[in-house]
Amino acid sequence: MVTIYKDNDADLSALNGKKIAVLGYGSQGRHQALNLKDSGLDVVIGLKKGSKSWKIAEEDGFKVYSVADASKLADFIIMLIPDVRQPEVYASEIAPNLKAGKILGVSHGFNIHFGLVKPPKDVDVIMVAPKSPGVRVREEYLKGYGVPSIVAVYQDYSGKAWAETLAWAKGIGSTRPGVIKTTFKEETETDIFGEQCVLVGGLMELIKTGFEVLTEKGYQPEVAYFEVCNEAKLIMDLIFQGGMEKMLKGVSDTAKYGGLVYGPKVIDDDTKKKMEWVLGNITSGNFAKEWMSDPAASMKRLDALMEETMNHPIEKVGKEVRRLMGQEK
Repeated sequence: MVTIYKDNDADLSALNGKKIAVLGYGSQGRHQALNLKDSGLDVVIGLKKGSKSWKIAEEDGFKVYSVADASKLADFIIMLIPDVRQPEVYASEIAPNLKAGKILGVSHGFNIHFGLVKPPKDVDVIMVAPKSPGVRVREEYLKGYGVPSIVAVYQDYSGKAWAETLAWAKGIGSTRPGVIKTTFKEETETDIFGEQCVLVGGLMELIKTGFEVLTEKGYQPEVAYFEVCNEAKLIMDLIFQGGMEKMLKGVSDTAKYGGLVYGPKVIDDDTKKKMEWVLGNITSGNFAKEWMSDPAASMKRLDALMEETMNHPIEKVGKEVRRLMGQEK
């Protein structure tokens, strides 16, 4: 049975008197740091020297240090730098300063779960993973609410790791709606699976393939874009607001019938088997090895795939349609 913690289950005092170093000042780093500071906690920022974010963090009211110096100062280190950089930065700048009794926090368990970052046994290792982009973490906090997170403890050296985890979640506003207890394994594997099969990979390929089928059969690209891409946002909004029931009640009977009868003929048992293969590739550690064994080569491949995607005809048509609708200049 799922365990959900709310505001009354968390106490910020678990982090009182502790200096918190947020390493990284991107989407999650900046907005989590601001929320923690506004919750009354003692926060500094750790960045690579020469980072463009250094001045931004200072303007936001933070003291900024190198990653190594921030890690040395801190009692609680929250590592929010990109996954691909974490092992190297951890080994060179964080690990030498991760003394006994400190806390190491992450918002994605990837590197720890797959053994690419191996914390010492005498520190607490915890996770708070907001289920939204960082900007929304900040927006909802400022409204007096928050975004849900999933939370986990990998290593409880002090015996206080759960109290620390829930205090962190409370500090960014996540215990207001509620946080779900999970494990590093579950968070990591489900997160990657969702990205690859549904949210990024699956959805993008479904849209691109639908566009290709229509345009290759002679339909106007602009009309195809509306049907397979633009309206996908409207459908997802309905699902987000009230599940599939609200979406189905919000579309025509023709759409209901056609979708329920023919959707399973496109996303069928063969698709499910392929998804199961992808999940196995993740849980075996093969994906982590592929992505992280040679970061430079992986980034080169990623850049090439990004360029290929940006040059897909749907991107050109999409820009034209969004300009027409006033969504993009």
